[in-house]
Amino acid sequence: MNLKFFCAALLCAMAQLVSSSIWAEEAQLSAQTQSVSASNDTIQRFVKAEFAERRAMLNQWPGTIEEFDRLVALIDSDELYRDSAGTTYILKNNEKLLRYPDEQVIETWPGDLSQVTLVNTLRKALNFGQAQAKLKSEESAQRLAAIDILENNLSELNVAQINQLYLHEQNNKVKQRLAQLKARLDFESPDVLVQIQAAKVLTDSNRPEVLALVEQALTQSNLNPELKVVLVDAKSQIKTRIQASEWAGHVFSGFSTASILLLAALGLAITYGLLGVINMAHGELIMIGAYTTYVVQSLFKTYLGSYVDWYLIAAIPAAFLVSALIGMLIERTVIRPLYGRQLETLLATFGVSLILMQLVRMIFGAQNVEVSNISWLSGGIALSPSLMLPYNRIAIIVFTVVVLLLLVYLLNKTRFGLFVRAVTQNRQMARAVGIRSSRIDMLAFGLGSGLAGLAGCALAQVGNVGPDLGQNYIIDAFLVVVVGGVGQVWGAVLAALGLGISGTVLEIGMGAVLAKIILLVLVILFIQKRPQGLFAIKGRFVE
Repeated sequence: MNLKFFCAALLCAMAQLVSSSIWAEEAQLSAQTQSVSASNDTIQRFVKAEFAERRAMLNQWPGTIEEFDRLVALIDSDELYRDSAGTTYILKNNEKLLRYPDEQVIETWPGDLSQVTLVNTLRKALNFGQAQAKLKSEESAQRLAAIDILENNLSELNVAQINQLYLHEQNNKVKQRLAQLKARLDFESPDVLVQIQAAKVLTDSNRPEVLALVEQALTQSNLNPELKVVLVDAKSQIKTRIQASEWAGHVFSGFSTASILLLAALGLAITYGLLGVINMAHGELIMIGAYTTYVVQSLFKTYLGSYVDWYLIAAIPAAFLVSALIGMLIERTVIRPLYGRQLETLLATFGVSLILMQLVRMIFGAQNVEVSNISWLSGGIALSPSLMLPYNRIAIIVFTVVVLLLLVYLLNKTRFGLFVRAVTQNRQMARAVGIRSSRIDMLAFGLGSGLAGLAGCALAQVGNVGPDLGQNYIIDAFLVVVVGGVGQVWGAVLAALGLGISGTVLEIGMGAVLAKIILLVLVILFIQKRPQGLFAIKGRFVE
C-alpha cells in the first residue's frame, strides 16, 4: 500500500516538474518573441536611428503602411518622444506619458526626455516615402492618397516609375489620376508634340495648381500655335470646374450659416409668437450656451481626460438646460410684471443683456475662450481639390435638422404643444378652458431660451466664444423671425435659408458690410409689401 502511494506521489512530482519546465520554456519563448517584436518594430528603429539611416528608411520603408501612417500622425501631432537610451514614448494631451509600443503609463518621467522632430530634408523624405509606400497598397483609396502627396513633390518623381504604375493600374479612378500626374511630368518635356498631348490630358483636370501651370505656360512669348490653342481650351475648362466647385462650397457655407441662424431664431419665434415679447437678451442666452460648452469641455479635460473627445455629448443637454433655466428666471422676475408693455419689456431685456455680458466678463474675462474641435469632427469630405465640406459644418446642419424635427413634433403632437398653440391663438379662451397660461408662458420661454443655448453650443464649434458672441447674431435672428412670420416655425426655416445663403453669396462679390446693407434694404421692402411675413399667424393674437 505504501509502495502504491509512493509511486503515485513520484508520478505527480515528475508531471509537475515537466509541466513547469514546459511553462518556463513557453514563457521564455514568449518573452523572446516580444523582445524580437519590439526590436523589429519599425517606428522604434526609426526613433533610435541617426540621420542617414532615417533617410534611408523613409526612402524605402521596411514596415507596413499602417506603421508609416502612425509614424506620420505621431510626428504631426508632436506626440513622439525618446530618451537618451533610445526608448520611445508617446505623450498624450501633454499630460500622460506612454511607453511605446506596449503603451504602459510612465509615472516618473525621464529627465532626458526629448521630442522626435524632423529637419526639412527628412520632412520632405517623410512625405515622399509615405506616398511611395501607399502606391504599393492593394487598396485604391491608399493609392489615391499617395497620388495626392506625389502631386506636391513633382521634382522628386521618376517618370519611368509613373509610366509603369500607369500601365499596370486596374482601377479606373486611380488610372485617371495617374494619367493627370504623368501629363504634368510630360508637360515639362522639350518635345512640343508631347506637350500638346499632355495639355489635352490636363484639360480634364479640376486642380488649381494645374490651372496655374497652364496660365504660366500661356505667358510664354514663343509658344507653339497649336499648343496655345490646346492650352487656352484647357484653361477655360479647368477654370469652369474650379469655379463650380467654389460656388458649391459657398452654397454649402450658406446652408451652414442658415442652420445656425435657424437655431438662434427658433427660440425667438416661440417667445415672440407666444408672448409678444421682444427679448433683447436672446443673444446673451446664445452666449451662455457657448460658455456652458466651454465649461463642460474644461471639466472633461480636468476630470475625464481620456474621454475629452466626447465632451460635446454632455455639452448639448447642459447648454440647453442652463440657458432654459436662466430664461425661465428672466421670465419670472423681469418679463412677467411687464406683460402688455412692449417698450418697457424691450428696455428691461436690453438691461438684462448688459448684465449677463458683464457677469461673463467678470467670471471668464473679457478675452475670447478656446473651445477645441473634437477629433472626430476634424477634417472634412474632399469632393474636389477646391471643395472641402468640413465635418463640423455637416454636423451642425444635421443637428439643426434633428432639433427642428423634434420641435415640430413637440408643438404638434404633444399636450404641451397643444397648450402652446392654444395660448398663442387665443389666450383668453385658453384660460377659459382651464389652461394655466402663466405656466405655459414660463415653459415656452424656457424652451425658446434652451434653443438659443443649443445655437451657442453649435457656434462654439465653428467660431470664437466671447462676451459679445450673441450681439453678432441677435439682429439676424430677428430678421429671420420677421421675414418668416411671427411664431411660424416653417416660416423661420425658409427665412433662415434665404437670408443665410443670400448673405453668404452676396459677401463674395461685395464684402460683408455692403452685403448686410443690401439684405436689410431687401427685408424692409419685403415687410412693406407683406407685413405678416411669409406665413401669417392665425387666431385672435393678430388682433
